[in-house]
Amino acid sequence: MSRTTHVLSKAVLPALTTLVILAPVAGCSSPDAARPAAASPSASTGRTAGKDGPGQSDGPARAGTPAKGTEAAAPVEVSVPSLSVTAPLMRLGLNQDGTVEVPPAEKGMTAGWYTGGAVPGEPGAAVVIGHNDTRFGKAVFHDLKKITRGADIVVRDGNGGRTRFTVTGTETVQKNAFPTEKVYGATREPVLRLVTCDGDFDAAGHPVDNLIVYASVR
Repeated sequence: MSRTTHVLSKAVLPALTTLVILAPVAGCSSPDAARPAAASPSASTGRTAGKDGPGQSDGPARAGTPAKGTEAAAPVEVSVPSLSVTAPLMRLGLNQDGTVEVPPAEKGMTAGWYTGGAVPGEPGAAVVIGHNDTRFGKAVFHDLKKITRGADIVVRDGNGGRTRFTVTGTETVQKNAFPTEKVYGATREPVLRLVTCDGDFDAAGHPVDNLIVYASVR
């Protein structure tokens, strides 16, 4: 893919259910997600995380409250008012290799909620993954690097309820050093993490870093 394409590649999310940290899988132009036992998100051009996504990382072991509620209770939309971003949320699980799924490139303006983590607003870490750019152009989290501390993030569920979060910080990390436990680890309070791609490109034209936004419930 071209060096100008920012897509999610394999999302390597550590599988928090097993509390085992898997090795991160490097991603491409999109955020990486980690396996339940690893860490580093990315997305690809398909439902499975690959070389064309936010980044790769092994799936995280589930932390916090697993998504177990009704369809209505599940998150269906995320918005970042300060960036004029409002996007539908699709559900993301794990691929056969333990990496986290990412939205397909053709749905670049759709973000994804990792169902192995917490439901936004419930105790634990809720993780949302989105592309920076795809081969189709700018994607949902293209301007996420502009977000500032104190900014609002709102997640709407299927019942119409809204949970408001406040950004507490951001971090750019190398995909091969994704902080799995920090992103997916268990917490007593409801927290939210947004993940996308960032940084320079490698020889194959894939972003080498992930941008992580940390937020706490208001």
